[in-house]
Amino acid sequence: MSSRRQRRPGRSRRRLPALALLSLGAAGALAGCGLGPGRTPTGVRLQVTREFGAQPMLSRSAPRAEGQDTVMSLLMRNATVTTRYGGGFVQSIDGHAGGFRGSQPTAWFYYVNGVQAAKGAAETNVRPGDRIWWDLHDWSQTQEIPAIVGSFPAPFLGGIEGRRPPVRLECAAPEQTPCRTVAAHLRQAGVNAGLAALGPGGEAPETLRILVGTWRQLRADPAADQLERGPAASGVYARVLGGGSSFALLDPEGQVTRTLGGDAGLVAATRYTGEDPEWLVTGTDAAGVELAAHAVREATLHDHFAIALLGGSGGASTVLPLPQPAP
Repeated sequence: MSSRRQRRPGRSRRRLPALALLSLGAAGALAGCGLGPGRTPTGVRLQVTREFGAQPMLSRSAPRAEGQDTVMSLLMRNATVTTRYGGGFVQSIDGHAGGFRGSQPTAWFYYVNGVQAAKGAAETNVRPGDRIWWDLHDWSQTQEIPAIVGSFPAPFLGGIEGRRPPVRLECAAPEQTPCRTVAAHLRQAGVNAGLAALGPGGEAPETLRILVGTWRQLRADPAADQLERGPAASGVYARVLGGGSSFALLDPEGQVTRTLGGDAGLVAATRYTGEDPEWLVTGTDAAGVELAAHAVREATLHDHFAIALLGGSGGASTVLPLPQPAP
C-alpha cells in the first residue's frame, strides 16, 4: 500500500496502515478465540506502548493465553480492544485510539520478534518465545518500519515467522574491541552467531546479519545505504550526513532535532527489499562504533525502535531514542 498519509474521515478515499489491518475474512474470529485447542505457546511476551516505545502501557512476560492464539486473540485476552471497518482495523487499545494528532495520522502497528509483521494480526499465529509489541505512533513519514532493536535478543532468538535463519556477525575489524564486545553480548544472550569480515550485502540469503563498523565502512551495503535517505527509505528516524561524518536525529514528523558529529554511535535495524532484517552497529568514528557496540544489550535497547549514542566524560554515553521527541 502507498505510504501517503491516511486521509481524514469523510473523504472519498481512505488509506490505512496495512499492518494494523486484520484479514476481513478472519474478522469473525475476534471474539477472544484462538485458532483452536492446540498447545498454548510458552515463553511469550506482550508489550503495548505509544510514541515509538516512549510511553509504556502494558508489559507482560506471561500474558494470558489459551490454545493456539493469534496475535489478535492474545491481545484481546490481555487488553481492551476496539476495531473499525467490520472488525478489520485495530482502532484502540485500552482507550488509546488511532486517528489524527493535529494534522499527523496515528495508528497501531505490531511487531513480532522485532520485525514488522507481514500479515494481519488475526492471521499471525503466536509461537513459543515470541516477543509481540504493539505501538501507537505517527506514520506521516513512513508506515514501513521493517525492523526495530527494542526486542533484543529477538529476532536472533526466536526467528522470523517460524523460520530460524542463521546469525552472522560481520565486522569491518573482527579483531578489534567493538566486534568482540558485540560477540560477547550475543553469547550472553544465548545467540549462536558466526563471525566474518565485512562483506557485500546479499551474498548470504536468509541470514540475519549484524554489521559492525564506522559508517564509511558500512555504507556500501545496500540496506545500510538506505539510512542516507531517511525514514521513508530505511524506517530509521536518523539521516546520515557527510558520508558518515555526522548523524541527523529526526522527530516523528521528520524534522531534525539535533546533529551529532564525532564520537557518535548508532544502533538500528532495517531491511533491504526481499531480504531478512539487518542490524547496524555503527558510528561516525571508531569511538562511536565502540559506544554502539556496548549498547547491544537488552537493558539498553528495551523500549526503543533505534538509538543514537553520544560520548561523554569518563567513557559514559548518553542514549538518545529514535525518533527523538518532538520539540
